[in-house]
Amino acid sequence: MAAVMDQSILPGDTDLRAIAQKIYNDQRITDEDTLLLFEKGSLGFVGSLANFVREKLHGDITYFNRNFHIEPTNACIYTCNFCSYSRLYAHRDEAWELGLEQMMDIVKKYDGEPVTEVHIVGGVHPKMNLEFFAELLRKIKVHRPDLHIKGFTAVELDYMFRKAKKTVAEGMQYLKDAGLESLPGGGAEIFAEAVRQQICPDKVDADGWLKIHETAHQLGMHTNATMLYGHIESFADRVDHMRRLRELQDHTKGFNTFIPLKFRNKDNDMSHVPESTLVEDMRLYAIARIYLDNFPHLKAYWPMLGRQNAQLSLSFGVNDLDGTIDDTTKIYSMAGAEEQTPSMSTEDLVVLIKQAKRQPVERGTLYNVIKDYGQSENVKM
Repeated sequence: MAAVMDQSILPGDTDLRAIAQKIYNDQRITDEDTLLLFEKGSLGFVGSLANFVREKLHGDITYFNRNFHIEPTNACIYTCNFCSYSRLYAHRDEAWELGLEQMMDIVKKYDGEPVTEVHIVGGVHPKMNLEFFAELLRKIKVHRPDLHIKGFTAVELDYMFRKAKKTVAEGMQYLKDAGLESLPGGGAEIFAEAVRQQICPDKVDADGWLKIHETAHQLGMHTNATMLYGHIESFADRVDHMRRLRELQDHTKGFNTFIPLKFRNKDNDMSHVPESTLVEDMRLYAIARIYLDNFPHLKAYWPMLGRQNAQLSLSFGVNDLDGTIDDTTKIYSMAGAEEQTPSMSTEDLVVLIKQAKRQPVERGTLYNVIKDYGQSENVKM
């Protein structure tokens, strides 16, 4: 579908009309423009602009992949106030810790299944060090060489590298040689230092997070980026966060996708903070799509939003719904995600996307097309 300018959504506000004109003329909007969109842009206005950008880039194509997660542990040395998932390492008797063979059993469970990616992420456990995870990567690659390994947030990597007394470059090369192929975007939270000091003061800072992703890009690896929104951050903090990502992407072109992550307030130290509304969620997705003009893809993590809301996001700039996942994903379900058993079959995802009048396309981790379901009525598993 070709993107078409919708004159009917242009507001009377001169500044907002100027921003819309920039977008229709394929011009980059500024931080000031973006702040104005957060402050004054209606849902219909920013949604229409985001959909224009989305359809210009991807038409109706909506991507998903067949993936599964390994979560090695929820024991963690860090104390992030927003986290409902981890258990302090001092209380690790309340947590789970998987050994190498237990994690390999998860991989083997998918033998013969057409999954293309394993996603490895969890808490920061002092005994699960660089060599421990390198051995896991090697075992996975020996068992199933075709499986793309996406693993470890910058928070996990920062701890591994410091404990091993390796530079970021040395540590990233070591894991790449062991089989790591790309990084997820977790741990970014919000880059603004004042907010970070309140919600996650002891984990790697914004510069450290960006350094790890930049190094991965320099090694030819692709990564994702996230932003935790809807807590105590300001609109200006959101713009600052996205600006730093956009600047790094201008330099390296190594990011695949941006994934906004909604703050959930269940069973954590920020339970008093109200969650953002669905309207604010969709506005955030839309404005992110408009601002991050050098990010190829915008992903909605459907277990967090819920199936219907993720479906709705496809009209607000989103062109990727992540993957089939599986029922072992606990990070978001423990925080109060909409989907408490986050698993969908390929057929489920295809139907969900088609119901939104979009074209389902199964992809690999790096967005290579595996199967286009847009032309077929029946899904063959």
